Amino acid sequence: MLTLLTNLPKETLVQQIKDGGILMLLGMGTVFLFLVILIFATKLMSRIVGKYAPAKSTPKSTGKPSGPAPKAAPKTDDAAIAAAIAAAYDKAN
Repeated sequence: MLTLLTNLPKETLVQQIKDGGILMLLGMGTVFLFLVILIFATKLMSRIVGKYAPAKSTPKSTGKPSGPAPKAAPKTDDAAIAAAIAAAYDKAN
């Protein structure tokens, strides 16, 4: 690879580097422009959807519970679970 680069004239190498830089900047500019357009399009769509389909309002809390209190999760017996795991492990081996 290095021998190929040393055999080319200096003007050709400089021109190829310039062309590569221009191509890189054009590619990065295109991606940047697309992302900016995507951001504005997303914001516009959010406004349109918010205008025609507003979110449901949640009732304000008065501080009093409106229904029965949620039931607490049942307590687990860690020792029983550990014994079941150990028994299953012994049975598998």
